[in-house]
Amino acid sequence: MTKKQPEPTIRPRERAFLVGAEIYGQAELLTLEDSLNELELLASTAGLQVVGQATQKLDAPNPATFIGPGKVEEVKALVEETQAEVVLFDEELSPRHLRELEKIFGEKVRILDRTALILDIFAQHAATREGSLQVELAQYEYRLPRLTRAWTHLARQAGGGGGRSGSVGGVGLRGPGETQLEVDRRDIRRRISHLKQELEKVRTHRQQYRARRKRSQIPVVALVGYTNAGKSTLLNHLAKADVYVADQLFATLDPTTRRVELPGGNLALFTDTVGFIQKLPTALVAAFRATLEEITEADLLLHVVDVTHSNAKAQAESVHQTLAEIGADHIPVLTALNKIDRLMDPEKARSVLESYARSVAISALRGDGIADLLQVVNELLYETYTQVMVRLPFTEGSLIAQFHELGQVERFEQQHGGVLIQGRLPGRLLARYQAYLVSQG
Repeated sequence: MTKKQPEPTIRPRERAFLVGAEIYGQAELLTLEDSLNELELLASTAGLQVVGQATQKLDAPNPATFIGPGKVEEVKALVEETQAEVVLFDEELSPRHLRELEKIFGEKVRILDRTALILDIFAQHAATREGSLQVELAQYEYRLPRLTRAWTHLARQAGGGGGRSGSVGGVGLRGPGETQLEVDRRDIRRRISHLKQELEKVRTHRQQYRARRKRSQIPVVALVGYTNAGKSTLLNHLAKADVYVADQLFATLDPTTRRVELPGGNLALFTDTVGFIQKLPTALVAAFRATLEEITEADLLLHVVDVTHSNAKAQAESVHQTLAEIGADHIPVLTALNKIDRLMDPEKARSVLESYARSVAISALRGDGIADLLQVVNELLYETYTQVMVRLPFTEGSLIAQFHELGQVERFEQQHGGVLIQGRLPGRLLARYQAYLVSQG
């Protein structure tokens, strides 16, 4: 008699209830409704099932519970009615907010905020040791001031940090006593210190890699954009690569670089980078410094925008804000308005082009407009020269030599400690001279 194999058990998704607030005088790129829609997408990506939501307009966040006491009681009743197991806030909650809300909702309901959710998604998607280190550091720095039962929800870790994190996080629902908390804090601080040392090694390795790339004089194009805009799909089409692609938020975290041939036989290195999102956690920006430097060291930024998205302009503005935060707003930008194949009227994309100073309409999936895109990239990197004046110290001998070799020198003057050069530089070199710029244009 053949024994029947047991059917695999499918773990039901946790039920989540969303809470959003509109703070008076606090400028946001997305409306409250749109922000909650995005939070629902994030929740779905993390494996949660959204069963309801509540909103409130506030003059200022409540010091104890973020939303007002009456709204807290309303949400509590709705959570019981919908049998939700998670209450998910669309803002980053303070440690006090978490503690007070946990007391009110009890042990059977977990309180999470947008930052914790994004960190969880990153932990699920980190595929390399570097990505795992970066996510683990961000998680620990977020958790350190929040050592209550709430932080145990992220016990799973990508990469080699999982066991360590689980032992620290698995402290029981009621939370450890004061002495145990101090032990955990010391343990976490030691782990943070170790992770920072490991990531500094990664950063040093990346700097050496970028230095070799610069010596090869092949320009670097960094693909940037809001999460799920189609950057990985575009890189796959340009380089015939096999970068992981999925119709979900933050499908890829680790940067991937591929060589692409431009018109006329010129070459460029295209690097796919982590997607941006509004309210990107500060801890993530800090932890991903080594990865984000791939953007700040690029010669050209290719900003991929999902032209079909209802909040395309707000998403684009969010990307520009993040670029400014990481110090990459001085690098030339070319905008690729992607997914025109999904438009009923492709001419709509043509009209949107007028909203961007330098842009091309494309379909990364079908290949529409790719030839035009590569032509513009080639022009910006190799054919467009910009008038500049730079003051270079003698220690930057390679930049001085590069200006003579690849630029057009019109004036060369030795000064105390360095040289003043006036002339024309190809677009692919502008970012390298930004720190020494006296004038441009």
